[in-house]
Amino acid sequence: MADSRFFSNCGPFSLGQLADLIDGRIMGAGDRETEIVDAGPIRTVGSGAITFADSEKYLPDLGQSGARACIVAPRLEGRLPPAMAGLVVAEPYKAYAAVATAFYPDKVTATRVHGRAVIDEFAIIGDPVDIGAGAVIGREAEIGSGCRIGANATIGDGVRIGAGTTIGAGASLSHCIIGRDCRIYPGARIGQDGFGFAIDPEGHKKIPQLGRVVVGNRVEIGANTTVDRGAGEDTIIADGCFIDNQVQIGHNVRVGEGCVIIAQAGIAGSSVVETGSVIAAQAGIAGHLTIGTGSRIGALSGVMRDVPPGSDMLGTPAIPIREFWRQHVVLRAMAKKKKDE
Repeated sequence: MADSRFFSNCGPFSLGQLADLIDGRIMGAGDRETEIVDAGPIRTVGSGAITFADSEKYLPDLGQSGARACIVAPRLEGRLPPAMAGLVVAEPYKAYAAVATAFYPDKVTATRVHGRAVIDEFAIIGDPVDIGAGAVIGREAEIGSGCRIGANATIGDGVRIGAGTTIGAGASLSHCIIGRDCRIYPGARIGQDGFGFAIDPEGHKKIPQLGRVVVGNRVEIGANTTVDRGAGEDTIIADGCFIDNQVQIGHNVRVGEGCVIIAQAGIAGSSVVETGSVIAAQAGIAGHLTIGTGSRIGALSGVMRDVPPGSDMLGTPAIPIREFWRQHVVLRAMAKKKKDE
């Protein structure tokens, strides 16, 4: 069971309620009235709770689990322990996410503003909101209903944050517009100056950064990630993107809907990452490039030219993944031959 010091359980729910939530079919040792008191992983879940299994590798653990019910894929139907109920769905992991959220919703239900928060008199604050100690909210900033602003977070003048968004402790936001139901993790920096300057032997000349950062709805931006504002055009993160910790996104970058960018990746200024692309850990994207729709960039890759839609790229400089592995095989064969001589 989740630690009650940090998480509030909104259960119990009946198995029927959970089935309706995830459009699941009840099977095995349970019915619509069966009470489910919690949700958790197979190995640690307590008695009376629900878990999930989306592959056969989970079956040995199910036999030892205290779970009362399990969300399973159709191919596992009939393979649950005799005393365990099942909810059959096409995508068990996705369904489990919905069930766990029902037990542990992360929503603000009542207004709470800490006495040490500093809120400008001209800021617009929705209801309900939760604003932590030391948070600073600037002039004419707008905080939507259901927002949570963590301790010591700084929301700059004119920043707009949509309903249901969480801003983590110590994050700083300026020159930006954030959509609904986003999650900005602790220490994130959004809207600061982009890295724009003219090189001059007598001293580099700073270029004013006059754009914004515009973040869509249902976006996650990880801890200590930085998103620079545009130099003239806006930096844009479209709906549904998930950005991991310690990612750097430069000025004027545009990231399309549903992209995933993983830890320590960096995207240089004015590049475009089109819809549904994935950039793996520590990959680097040079400036003014286009990563085509649905492409995947492997970890540690260095992308130095445009990537066609649907490509899988790996290496530095990044090349199509099949070509990369062919080169790898040839290189290994050459090294072995040299060693054997």
